[in-house]
Amino acid sequence: MIRVTFCEQNGSLTGFELRGHSGYAAAGKDSVCAAVTSAALMTANTVTEVLDLPAKTVATDAMIRLHLKPEHAAQAQTELNGFLLHIRELAKEYPQNINCQIQKSTITFRRCNHNAEN
Repeated sequence: MIRVTFCEQNGSLTGFELRGHSGYAAAGKDSVCAAVTSAALMTANTVTEVLDLPAKTVATDAMIRLHLKPEHAAQAQTELNGFLLHIRELAKEYPQNINCQIQKSTITFRRCNHNAEN
């Protein structure tokens, strides 16, 4: 299952992390995994390359993470909320393959620690 966690602080999205594989089909033929990965990479690339916002990013075979400091997150709300909407719609269509949640940011939540590098 793909688990997508969006980080929220003071009512604004500040990033996301996705982990896992959907299990919908074999590797290389999994359209659910491809849809989620493509949308995540487009969002991350738009935030960092088009909007030119400093963000902490990581991308591996089974994980993509993007986190912005709260002072930069306001400029990326359209992109982050668009990605959230897209993932929620995919999760409705593929509930056994995608889990989506929003985590309120706290100091104890490792993935939403907001220590993005400049």
